[in-house]
Amino acid sequence: MSIELKNVSKKFGEVAVVNNVSFSVNEGELMALLGPSGGGKTTVLRIIAGLEVPTGGDIFIRGRRVNDVSVQQRNIGFVFQSYALFKSMNVFQNIAFGLKIKKWRRAEARNRVMELLKLFGLDGLEKRFPHQLSGGQRQRVAIARALAPKPSVLLLDEPFGAVDAKIRHELREWLVTLHQDLNVTTIFVTHDQEEAMEIANRIVIFSRGNLEQLGTPREVYEQPANEFVARFVGVMNVLDTEVKDGVARLGELQFAAADQPDGTRLRIGFRQYGVRISTDVRLFPYRAVLRRTFFLGILLRLELELPSGLVLRSRITKEEYAALGLADGGEVSFQIRNYRVLARETAGLPPEQEVRHLPPPMMGEHI
Repeated sequence: MSIELKNVSKKFGEVAVVNNVSFSVNEGELMALLGPSGGGKTTVLRIIAGLEVPTGGDIFIRGRRVNDVSVQQRNIGFVFQSYALFKSMNVFQNIAFGLKIKKWRRAEARNRVMELLKLFGLDGLEKRFPHQLSGGQRQRVAIARALAPKPSVLLLDEPFGAVDAKIRHELREWLVTLHQDLNVTTIFVTHDQEEAMEIANRIVIFSRGNLEQLGTPREVYEQPANEFVARFVGVMNVLDTEVKDGVARLGELQFAAADQPDGTRLRIGFRQYGVRISTDVRLFPYRAVLRRTFFLGILLRLELELPSGLVLRSRITKEEYAALGLADGGEVSFQIRNYRVLARETAGLPPEQEVRHLPPPMMGEHI
């Protein structure tokens, strides 16, 4: 185990920004801390780095409790969103800075910097100053500087937030390749769901200081622990239903709920791809009008309006859209192939204590 947090909390005065958080990071893992602003993810990263002192709980790095260990002694590389490069130093000097502080021999430090320049695609730029570099180049210099002293852990705080969309996509691919080559335990903070899904081996999702779910990208997308995760990661249809005679109902929609007493309010959630549609109005049990189509490249998002006025969202490929002969304003039939009962936010409880499942749906398969 590379990093472990046990019941870590942090308060600023009377305000709790991290609430009893526990999770571990495996050796060589690339983990994302994901959540909205104010969720506590950056505070957790700073606690791991030693830049913040926890109010309660313990932090372990490679089995060693480091609560009272200084930043310098934790052997951690930290990269800030703002790069924090030294404007008066060129690329070579910026990368070599940590080696100079740690008193590496000059020849060894030079070899290490030259190795990183080549690895990071910065050959020939060593004499340039930060203002002479692109945003992507500056970020690579910042990461190279953090990795120069060979830290056991690399921490990245919103690493690509200051560059444009094109450069951000390039840096994501570059970071994944770099991580595969170096195999350094890496934790990065982001509020970008797509970024976390694309890069991380596992994702820790935070909200209001609570750990809402930890899992692989596929797990948090397809098996959200609660309503917050379902809404925050991807797009989900969420319905507020009421149980009657063993069926959860909202308008014309029905979901099996034989184990729930009458009057129970259930939040039903299903992803866009779980809504299957057809222009044959007799094929599936529900009818709707295709109100609007949004073209998103290879995928299209459809808005379906039911007779009751309820609007659902579906997602299909361009090929499926063309094969079905769909058009805005046309009538379609649809079914909901899979869904989940969504728990409320966990307020710090382990996700498995909050997730509930319905028996198989009345129409189609369960997630």
